[in-house]
Amino acid sequence: MYYVDLNSDLGESFGNYTIGMDEEILKYVSSANVACGWHAGDPIVMEKTISLAKEFSTAVGAHPGFPDLMGFGRRNMAVTPEEARAYVKYQLGALMAFTQSKGMKIQHVKPHGAIYNMAAVDEQLARAMCEAVYEVDKNIIFMGLAGSKMISAAEKVGLRAASEVFADRAYNDDGTLVSRKLPGAVIKDKEVAIKRVVRMVKEGKVESINGNDIAIRADSICVHGDNPKALEFVKNIRETLIAEGISIRNLMA
Repeated sequence: MYYVDLNSDLGESFGNYTIGMDEEILKYVSSANVACGWHAGDPIVMEKTISLAKEFSTAVGAHPGFPDLMGFGRRNMAVTPEEARAYVKYQLGALMAFTQSKGMKIQHVKPHGAIYNMAAVDEQLARAMCEAVYEVDKNIIFMGLAGSKMISAAEKVGLRAASEVFADRAYNDDGTLVSRKLPGAVIKDKEVAIKRVVRMVKEGKVESINGNDIAIRADSICVHGDNPKALEFVKNIRETLIAEGISIRNLMA
């Protein structure tokens, strides 16, 4: 029996700016990574997103990022492990207030953007974020790039780790994501993306941008919800996975 979690980064609207189609996407994913107000989101958006997640029985995760609204959290910042630990605690605490008020629990923490990519290769940074989560609630799952420093750090700290793969992103030979600045980094052909996902779940392999097969573990698949074709893509990937005998369920199921 094959099974996998389907997640999406949501709650990324801010003030008068609307990003994504959260209400529609939430109907098809099993877990939502909710922005905590630093790279995106605001208190009103957080409240609404948590309410919608509860309505659709979607598991909720905190999606902490760098304090960089203008750069959408995708610009690298020089931070110490102590700063990263505090950043995660602060944002996790903010989202936790909303989940607790709705009678919900936070399932996981998944870092966002630049801090995610930096922690994938920086063990000190990864460990600091994992320690932050452990110190708040050791039962929260830490979600990170499959095969990265985030996964090993979570396990060393004593957290359950969830290995994340990307439906629409290309991989380097070492398992890291191809930089968005390079051609071919984002896979735009949905049929190609879906075939890759099925193979990652069933075979534990993915073809790198250089044409080499690399081993990969897929506990959760990320599908981005911030482009016009996102809804169609999420629906298609869910339908195909189910047709392939792969059950969709959240990380706590």
